Amino acid sequence: MSKISKSKAQKPRPDGRGLNGRNIKPRPSGRGFLCLALLAAPLFAGFDTRVGSLPGGPSVIDPNARPPLLKSVGIDEKLGAQVDLSLVFTDENGSPVALRDYFHPGRPVILNLVYYTCPMLCSLILNGQVNTLKEIPWTPGNEYEVVTISIDPRDSSEIARQKKQGYLASFGRSAPGWHFLTDYKENVKRLAEQAGFRYEYDRAQKQYAHAAAIMILTPEGKMARYLYGVDFKPRDVRLALAEASQGRSSMALEKLLLFCYHYDPQANRYVLFAENVMRAGGILTILIVGFTLWRLFRNERLAREGMA
Repeated sequence: MSKISKSKAQKPRPDGRGLNGRNIKPRPSGRGFLCLALLAAPLFAGFDTRVGSLPGGPSVIDPNARPPLLKSVGIDEKLGAQVDLSLVFTDENGSPVALRDYFHPGRPVILNLVYYTCPMLCSLILNGQVNTLKEIPWTPGNEYEVVTISIDPRDSSEIARQKKQGYLASFGRSAPGWHFLTDYKENVKRLAEQAGFRYEYDRAQKQYAHAAAIMILTPEGKMARYLYGVDFKPRDVRLALAEASQGRSSMALEKLLLFCYHYDPQANRYVLFAENVMRAGGILTILIVGFTLWRLFRNERLAREGMA
């Protein structure tokens, strides 16, 4: 009974005071501390107080440091640059072919510079590409072409043919415009230089160091766009192809989308172009206001005629 009385005596009144009239200060709950911690966490995310090396511990590695071999590896975007379409390569059947054989009016070209014995990165690039192309309702050989070329002169036509069979099977439908080529007289080096694609051979690892990207060329053989990574958004690929197609009628919808989207080289993707959206919104607003005023004047005129 005394415990119950004591509990009631400590219960605060509705005005925030105890029975003795004193102010009762609420104690912060554990939930409040948790909310504060969650709000403050982004302020300290990634913050490291270590500088140089810790006493008796390993030195801190500079995350921006690159191995000497990789300093010469990368991509120099050469938008608008013309590649030499007379360069000769070897196709998957062992026949010599000129690059111009795959460039046709109205058909942009997706160019891959990979190598077929690559243990990881090249497969990721091609897998990402085939998954993206499956989401696009166009056919290689009709609306666009795909040219995959090995940068490794040791890759044979037999390996190229096997790669083609595997990726076409994964693609799941006819793709007469996807070609797998191998090098001929070091022409792939010349093509890579013209496209800004820098790669190096690591003799210790017996592998090629190169960037992860696909390149889009115009039907005339000019560099139009670079898309980076191993996972390509179907929208980005469609817009890049539309941009390079130079007004092909079957891609009119994508040309319309390009009005609202532009390529952001920092984000490596197409983004909504706010200025164009605002301009389009302004035009739409003017049309709506004009139509509303016309309706008001028209109704007023009809009312006057009815009264007369």
